[in-house]
Amino acid sequence: MPARYGGFETCVEEVGRRLVERGHDVTVYCRKAGAEPLAAGSHLGMRLVHLPALRRKTLETLSHTALSALHALIDPADVAIVFNSANAPLLPLLRMRRTPTITHVDGLEWKRAKWGRVGSRYYRTAEALAVRWSDALIADAVGIQDYYSDRFRTDTDYIPYGAPVLGEVGADRLAELDLLPHRYHLVVARFEPENHVHLAVEGYLRSSARHPLVVVGSAPYADEYTSRITRLAARNPNVRLLGGVWDQAQLDQLYANALTYIHGHSVGGTNPSLLRAMGAAAATSAFDVRFNREVLGSFGRFFTTAGDLAALCDDAEADPAATVRLGRDQVASLNRYTWDGVTDDYERLALRVVRAGGRERAAARRRAGGSGWKPWKARSVGAAVAATPPESEEVR
Repeated sequence: MPARYGGFETCVEEVGRRLVERGHDVTVYCRKAGAEPLAAGSHLGMRLVHLPALRRKTLETLSHTALSALHALIDPADVAIVFNSANAPLLPLLRMRRTPTITHVDGLEWKRAKWGRVGSRYYRTAEALAVRWSDALIADAVGIQDYYSDRFRTDTDYIPYGAPVLGEVGADRLAELDLLPHRYHLVVARFEPENHVHLAVEGYLRSSARHPLVVVGSAPYADEYTSRITRLAARNPNVRLLGGVWDQAQLDQLYANALTYIHGHSVGGTNPSLLRAMGAAAATSAFDVRFNREVLGSFGRFFTTAGDLAALCDDAEADPAATVRLGRDQVASLNRYTWDGVTDDYERLALRVVRAGGRERAAARRRAGGSGWKPWKARSVGAAVAATPPESEEVR
């Protein structure tokens, strides 16, 4: 906090601050880069606890969650939300204080090439443990709900991310990047193969597009893939690799003034970058998977190959007025993705699992064939923790 990277922290910030406004106490566990073992602060009314993590791809998440869990043993909460099913093996440690635990399972992480065969097997195992050891599961896309239903015969709560509708954000910061409104194509993504940044660059290179392709993003553990993208970009000076853009005002202007937003994500659920682009009225060309079609509906244009994307870039530049109009028309479809509504769902779910006292997930485990596992009650910690409301408050 403040959120500047990734969907989880954006969700925690948006939902957490709204829960604070509703009278809940919210604690957020944050990663700390330095040697200082423990620091605390606040942001938008949320209490922040900073803990260190091992800066290695395979250990960073788990090492931080382990320390957060230990901290939670001496500073327990009434209900906890854990983001990422990869943390599921640590749930037994967190259950020692009997806190009801909700796990946001994220997307199909086991499909990402960066994890390799061992990492993929770990994620598949972690998914099963999340089903068995959580009091409730959150899926941010209907496609993810169906996956857990088909594979584990278990229910999840569908809670997507919110889509910020940007409105008029101006274009004055574009001059710093030598860009003009509606005269560039935009990619915003972490550099991972499943996000198809390479395909976005290849498609642009095959097109006859005259406007530049602006790529925002990087990856701390993807040197080989980053080098591949850099080599592709070197073939055309109109491909501009900006790296990370941490100035939110400038990033919002990049979204809002793009002729098209190219979205290559393929294994996640409802993606926050896609929602932000839609809320910025950017016409979107998306990789053709169920998750992207679920969000974009009739407003999306879809590709699976570099040739497909090249044609979409050419079409957009051939009729820029129609392209801009398509982006503006999609904004009205985002009324199902509001942060206030998302917060309502998180609050209702937290109240429900507290009142259920673990009984709901125990029944789900039996449906999923998990009768051999003890339905331990949870005392856990996650990215956002909200206090229990007064007993008189109804579960809505």
